[in-house]
Amino acid sequence: MRLFVALDIPEDVRKSLAALVARLRVVCPEARWVRMEGVHVTLKFIGETAADRLSAIGAALASLPPRAPIPIKFHGTGFFPNARRPRVLWTGVESGPELAALADDVESVLAALGIPREERAFSPHLTLARLDDPRGLDALRAAIEQAGPMKFGSATAQNFHLYQSILKRGGAEYTRLATYSFTGRKPE
Repeated sequence: MRLFVALDIPEDVRKSLAALVARLRVVCPEARWVRMEGVHVTLKFIGETAADRLSAIGAALASLPPRAPIPIKFHGTGFFPNARRPRVLWTGVESGPELAALADDVESVLAALGIPREERAFSPHLTLARLDDPRGLDALRAAIEQAGPMKFGSATAQNFHLYQSILKRGGAEYTRLATYSFTGRKPE
């Protein structure tokens, strides 16, 4: 099983992002644009995991202490690793230190199960496209610059989810396996 832990985004943010992607897809059709229904804020990519470990992973995630809801804003765009040689187009996720603390807590409880910690610093974002082909990049950069400041909305996260990802020809398909409330209730 290919697993990850993530926050969902609200439908109004998803619709705003879909409108942007529709405009940008026209100027850079060579990019691999993500399906908007699958966009999420990844807290931890676990990767390939034996099905018999699912119960322990679920119990570890359920053991996180209660926490207050986390306000999040979605705005702007950028490139990983940089604008000169982009591989990923993303939208920014802005939050206080509470979001990074949640990601660190998830890392810690999963590390106790032998799941390796992420070596890179937590950088919350929403992936919009993967850029394997340099064709269209100049037009994409120009379209983003012309769009000016971009704001896609906000949310208050009150739970996180364990997902299974199945890679398919048309893109990854996600199945929610469990939901964990910040108030510390048992997973749904």
